[in-house]
Amino acid sequence: MATIELKPARVFEQFAKINAIPRPSKKEEKMIEYLKQFGESRGLDTLVDETGNVIIRKPGTKGHEGRPTIILQSHMDMVCEKLPEVDIDFEKDPIQTYVDGEWMKAKGTTLGADDGIGCAIELAILDSDDLEHGPLECVFTRDEETGLTGAEGMKPGFMTGDMLINLDSEDEGQIFVSCAGGRNTTATFHFTKEEAPAGMFFLKASLKGLIGGHSGDDINKKRANALKVLARFLYQTQERYGLRLASFNAGRLHNAIPRDGIIIFAVPSDKKENVKADWNVFATQVEEEYHVTEKTMDFQMESTEAAPVMPLETSTRLIQALQAVDNGVFAMCQDEELAWLVETSNNVASIVTEENQAVIVASQRSNVMSALDNQAATIKAVFQLAGAEVVQGDGYPAWKMNPNSRLTEIAVETYKKLFQKDPLVLGIHAGLECGLFSEKYPNLDMVSFGPTLRGVHSPDERLLIPTVQMVWDHLLEILKNA
Repeated sequence: MATIELKPARVFEQFAKINAIPRPSKKEEKMIEYLKQFGESRGLDTLVDETGNVIIRKPGTKGHEGRPTIILQSHMDMVCEKLPEVDIDFEKDPIQTYVDGEWMKAKGTTLGADDGIGCAIELAILDSDDLEHGPLECVFTRDEETGLTGAEGMKPGFMTGDMLINLDSEDEGQIFVSCAGGRNTTATFHFTKEEAPAGMFFLKASLKGLIGGHSGDDINKKRANALKVLARFLYQTQERYGLRLASFNAGRLHNAIPRDGIIIFAVPSDKKENVKADWNVFATQVEEEYHVTEKTMDFQMESTEAAPVMPLETSTRLIQALQAVDNGVFAMCQDEELAWLVETSNNVASIVTEENQAVIVASQRSNVMSALDNQAATIKAVFQLAGAEVVQGDGYPAWKMNPNSRLTEIAVETYKKLFQKDPLVLGIHAGLECGLFSEKYPNLDMVSFGPTLRGVHSPDERLLIPTVQMVWDHLLEILKNA
């Protein structure tokens, strides 16, 4: 198979440089310094705000100096997920990329194209002297993936443009004009572990090989949630035989569907063979349930050493809560033209068992803020009934569509001119920083688009190479005409 050419070369050169820089969420200091030096070394007005967001301003080219200022915006951090067998330190090591047909991928980790490719497009524009554009403000926000704290911490006035193009969408040919709001719920079960009663047999069960994916974009794609699947088995076993839970660990990130998990628990010794048989039946049933979407589910069970267990009442309520808590799509949009769009959802994202506590994180999303409040209250109530300590963040707002957007008109017109077809103008169930920008800059005209990505927030993340050229051409055409 012939190797596809990486075009536009200037964008992929910048993407390679970005992927050599460690930039986990909340630890983007090296990327901030790189961006600062990039702008200053080219004589461009460069500023880092107190939150760590970076803005690099570039004057308009000859004949375009008086055009409205356009803001190009992407986030500098990346989701750091890897396969269990991959040895990488995301705070020190570069991302190893390779080309597979028309796709760019990473070796056992997230690729960082979300949103490194958006950053690369901005840097390529800043580094070019052969383009036509009006005044530009290239903005790079930090910590988008774990709370949008960069956008939240940005003060009004940091950006001065009239129109903003967010480069953090994942389907070429789709122009997004609204997004969901979101909120996280953290439930903590406190306990003092104790020795298991006599006559108990310990088992370790694991599930891996799931697709996972983005908890907004992929929540409606019938993908298994490893945490919820393992909770189902625990609930079933608890009801049939009784059990004592030692630990439950699954998922890692609030915005990713859990792909794997491990449970360690004890059952009466005379029931161990029943439990093993039940596990095999359960695995077969779940594989059939997800036979279209999950082709590589891997269920394993083995005996393991005895360990301290949670108090019976605590583990019982914890398992009941995980069985009961809503996961997946809660409601679709009511508007006829948006009936395909998820309105409200919840992702039970992670559970981490420590010595004296188990911490569960769930992520709620909705394009309707009252529905978001209701979903968050529903999730909170489940864990409150189970006796957990529940904390909810303020979350981030939805971005409402502007029916009179001039930027949307320009984006649609230029796309049709370039590609002789209509783009799709859509809302997205994922959260975008545009929601926060709309609060701080209520008159800002915004759209979001980007090249095609798949498997984001997972080691399957991949970038469809030809779509980068299409997005590049489209963006440059907008900048000529805005």
